[in-house]
Amino acid sequence: MTNTDLRAAVRGRVLLPGDDGFEEAARPWNRSVRQPVAAVVEPADVDGVADTVRYAARTGLTVTAQPSGHGASGDTDGVILLRTGRLGGVAVRPEERLARVGAGAKWGEVLAATGPLGLTGLAGSSPVVSVTGYTLGGGLSWFGRRYGFAADSVRSFEVVRPDGEPATVTAASDPDLFWALRGGGGDFAVVTAIEFGLHPAPALYGGRMMWPGHRTREVFEAFREITAEAPDELSVWFNRFQFPQGPPMVAVDVAFLGEEDEGRALLARLDKIDDVLADKRGPLPVASLGAITDEPTDPALSRSRAELLTGLDDAAATVLLDTPLEPVLAVQVRHLGGALAAARPDAGPSGPVTEPYLLYLLGLALNPELSAAVGARQERFAGELGALVSGRKPYTMLGPGDRAAAAFTEGDLARLRDIKRARDPHGVLRANFPVLA
Repeated sequence: MTNTDLRAAVRGRVLLPGDDGFEEAARPWNRSVRQPVAAVVEPADVDGVADTVRYAARTGLTVTAQPSGHGASGDTDGVILLRTGRLGGVAVRPEERLARVGAGAKWGEVLAATGPLGLTGLAGSSPVVSVTGYTLGGGLSWFGRRYGFAADSVRSFEVVRPDGEPATVTAASDPDLFWALRGGGGDFAVVTAIEFGLHPAPALYGGRMMWPGHRTREVFEAFREITAEAPDELSVWFNRFQFPQGPPMVAVDVAFLGEEDEGRALLARLDKIDDVLADKRGPLPVASLGAITDEPTDPALSRSRAELLTGLDDAAATVLLDTPLEPVLAVQVRHLGGALAAARPDAGPSGPVTEPYLLYLLGLALNPELSAAVGARQERFAGELGALVSGRKPYTMLGPGDRAAAAFTEGDLARLRDIKRARDPHGVLRANFPVLA
C-alpha cells in the first residue's frame, strides 16, 4: 500500500505512518491501548466509507471502524482504521418516538435533543461515548432495567457491506444481519447511521451520595436492601474509591425514571447513614444524565475489568469491602436485572443477562509497572469471588485480553459466526472483539 494508492481510492483524509498527525489519529480513547494500524482514514461521508471498504476488499486488507475508540482492544495489527467521527447528525421525530443518528454522534448530543421532548435514548453513564459503537455492543443503559439493551431499541441500520455496497438493514429486509448488529459487535458491516426507538422520560431523579470510607459496610448493606426490592425504573450503583493521596470513600449513584418524591422514598434507607460528605441527588434533565457519575470526558491511560456476578452474599461482601483497593482506584457494583434479564423473542444477541449484578474495576495505567499491578489486584478480586463470577461478560464491557466468546451463549455465538462467514468470507471487516477469534 502506498500513499498514492490509498489516497487516490478514498474520498477523505488518509494518514499513513510517518504522516503528521498519524500517531494521534491512530490512538484509541484509552491511551494505554496500542493500535498498530497500517493507515487511518477519516471519511467525510458514506461514499468515503464505501471507498475504504472497497479498497480493502480489492487489496486483501482489513478495516476496523471506530468513531472514537472507546472499548478498543488493540487487535488492529496491519488494519485500516476507519474513523467515522465525522458522520454526525441527530434527527428526532418525536411524534414517532424515533431518532436517527450518524455514526459519529455522541450520546450527549442525542440526550440534548430528546430530553426537552420528554424522551430519552438508552444512554450509558458518559455523554462522550458514540451511540453507534455503544449500541453495536448491546449498550448497558441507566434505563436498561426498565427498557432493556440499547441495541434492542434499534429499528434500522444504514451500513456499508463488506463488498463496499451501501444498504439499509431492518428486521424485514435482512433478519440475520439485523439480529447480529443488535449487540453482536461491528464484525458484519460498517454502520454509518442508526435509527432507534425513544422512550418516555417525563421526569428523572438521580445523582450521587458520598460518605467517608468508614461507612462502607453500612452503605453496601443499604445497597443490597434497596436493590432487592427496586422497581425496574430505579438503577443503583455502589462504589468504593481510593484516589491517590486521598482518603477511602464510598458512594452510591442512582437514576430513577420518575418523580423526586417517589425516588427519595425508594432510597430512604440511604438517608439513615450518617457522615454524608455530599448528596447531589435531585431532579435532573435528561441531558444531564452524565452528571450522575461525572466521568472524565478526556482520554486517559487506564485499565479496567468487568465481571458478571450471580449474587452478593456475605462472602462476596467480605471480598468487595475488605480487599485493599490500591492500586485500583474504584470498585463498582451495578444492579442489573429487570428488562435486561427478560427473554424477548425480538431481541439481539446481547441478552438476556440473568446475573443480577455487574462488577467493574478501574485503575490507572500510567506505565507498564502500574498497569501490571492494577491487573494483578483486579485478578485478586475476581479470583476471591470464585463461583460468584459467572464467566460471561456483556460485549460492551469487554476489555483488552477478553474474547467475544465471553459475551454470548454458545448458540448465539455459533449463529454470529455463521453470519460472519456468510457475509464476510474474506475477513474484510474486523470488530474490536471479532466473533471468529
